[in-house]
Amino acid sequence: MKLSLPEPFTFEAGKRAVLLLHGFTGNSSDVRMIGRFLEKKGYTSHAPHYKGHAVPPEELVKTGPEDWWQDVLDGYNHLLDLGYKEIAVCGLSLGGVFGLKLGYTKPIKGIISMCAPMSMKDETTLYNGVVEYARGFKKFEGKSADVIEEEIKAFKQTPMNTLNALRELVQDVRNHIDHIYAPAFVVQARLDKMIDPNSANIIFDGVETDEKQIKWYEQSGHVITLGKEKEQLHEDIFSFLERLDWTV
Repeated sequence: MKLSLPEPFTFEAGKRAVLLLHGFTGNSSDVRMIGRFLEKKGYTSHAPHYKGHAVPPEELVKTGPEDWWQDVLDGYNHLLDLGYKEIAVCGLSLGGVFGLKLGYTKPIKGIISMCAPMSMKDETTLYNGVVEYARGFKKFEGKSADVIEEEIKAFKQTPMNTLNALRELVQDVRNHIDHIYAPAFVVQARLDKMIDPNSANIIFDGVETDEKQIKWYEQSGHVITLGKEKEQLHEDIFSFLERLDWTV
């Protein structure tokens, strides 16, 4: 049976566009339900993939934040090329960090950051997370436990040298969030075990815009877009987008 991997998507609906950004080791399926919801509400959305994501994990270790940021810029430019002049951004985890970075480097109508970290764990913890991601991907591929462990042993021989650069990216964005003047909606799951939930307060307090709000989702974990409160999250995102000063 041929393995079906997630693909980047573009759902065209209305003249207002939203760039949807997944997290580290994630893919477009993490934001697909938001895209479909917004499509029904008349919003166009586009979700790119970062290099090395939604492909075998051996590809991930060859990539880094500079590659992924370029993919974000390419996604933004893809919407511009399609003729969308006003773009909001909605990002999960690392995607939220990139969304904030777009907020002070590109014209952005509004920013929704979901469970976005403002600090990163040490490199060993991050790398262990990558190894677990690799193990999960290989299970998804249908490989036996013995084969998986053999491949993981080989995988560990290839260090991921860009994890420190990932931490530096997050710190750099944190240092610049006071340059953000676009309206912002800060989303944080109360049961988030992947990042320090206080990151949400740092973002909310740090952005310079007066048009900002923060909401805590009491029953959700880190991948809030797939959690118990996803329907409420969809409605809250839509309400935020509707309050923005669109000219179209």
